[in-house]
Order: sequence, then structure tokens, then C-alpha cells
Amino acid sequence: MFTGIVEEIGVVAELNPHDATGGTSLTITLPPTSTLLADCHEGDSISVNGVCLTVVTFSTPPPNPSFTVGIAPETLRLTNLGSLTTSSRVNLERAVRADTRMGGHFVQGHVDTVATILSATPDGNAVTIRFAPRDKGVLRYVVYKGYVALDGTSLTVTKVDDEAGWWEVMLIAYTQERVVVAGKKVGETVNVEVDMMAKYAEKAMSGYVASLGEGGEGGNALLEKVVERVVARRLGQQ
Repeated sequence: MFTGIVEEIGVVAELNPHDATGGTSLTITLPPTSTLLADCHEGDSISVNGVCLTVVTFSTPPPNPSFTVGIAPETLRLTNLGSLTTSSRVNLERAVRADTRMGGHFVQGHVDTVATILSATPDGNAVTIRFAPRDKGVLRYVVYKGYVALDGTSLTVTKVDDEAGWWEVMLIAYTQERVVVAGKKVGETVNVEVDMMAKYAEKAMSGYVASLGEGGEGGNALLEKVVERVVARRLGQQ
């Protein structure tokens, strides 16, 4: 579990598609002054651009602390990690501790889809960035003023257009200096994780509505009737 508050920006040293295990591994170097690995152990989880990955080896001696993580084939299919190259910058966050201040929102590091940057528009010293998801189905979980994790960064949705298929977030100057998305260009992609609470709410409501229809009437029909009654009541009060 993570908070979506980026701790460090690392640099890709190597993306090895054929490592000693026969799989794919990613090695990331850190700034000489970094403390990200101060309490690290093999097997720990670190979020890399919003993807929860397992540390398989690490090295802390300066001037080049680094760590290596393994990447599963499914992770490569669902995320943009496979497009990383040597010198690519990545957002990093250690798994949350029980005593950590929750500055963002609950982020699992389980990417739902990737999104393409459509535009980046300056607004004073801030910038508004518009994203279009590859899987349009995630839009039902993206709401105005809600949370979304982009490359592991917890951000607030400032505008969403379900019909056109995009949403926007705004980055203040402070955030622009500390996350990788600010340096990306139109056409590049980000990993997207929607708020998991929205998924739980949807599943709970779907089960409830389905249970209402067990007597023979469909859940959707019952829900429509409830909406009609609410609308009629409101109109009657005018």
C-alpha cells in the first residue's frame, strides 16, 4: 500500500528483458544523498511509476545507491514500464508504514490502464494536463475532485468528460519539480490507478441492486423506479 506522495525520482540504469532468471528486471539508480534504501530489505515493495514491484537486490554505498526489481509479463502488458530506456526518470515511493501521515490517498500500486497525454496548458505557474485512457471503462471511476494516481502520483481531478473520454489534473509549481509527469510531452503515457474505494462502492451497489431484483423484476428497472420517484417528488415541491 502507498500514499501517492513521491519520495524520490530515480534514473533507469538498465531494463534487462532477459535476466539471469529468464525474466525481465529493472535496475534504478538513486541520487548520492538518497535515503530511500536506508531501511530496505530484499523482498520489500517499492512503487516505480505507480507499479508495486519487489526489490530483489540493492546496493547502498555512495555515490551510486541502486536497486533492482523484477517485472512480470502481466505487468509489462498492463503498464508502460516496458517503454523505459536508460536514463528514463521514474517516481519512487516505499510501501506505507502504519505511522505514516496519509498525505495522498490509498494507492495499491496495481495499475488499471495507461493514459496518453493529450495536452499541457500553463495556468499561471501551474499547468493543466489532459489525459485519455487506453481503457475507457476506467472513466466511470474518475470523478470531479476525486483522486487518481498517475505514475504513482496522487492527484486531484479538476475536470472530466466521460463522453469525450478524458480527464484533467493541475500541477502546482512545487509538484512539477518533484514528479516525472511534469516533464513528459504530449503523446507520452502514464500509468493509471483509479481510487479503489470507487471499485468497492460499485461492487457493493451492484450486489444490492441485483438482490432487489431477485423477486423477478430486474435491478435496473427497480433503480429506474427509485430515480423516477425522487424526480417526481422534487418536481412536486417546486
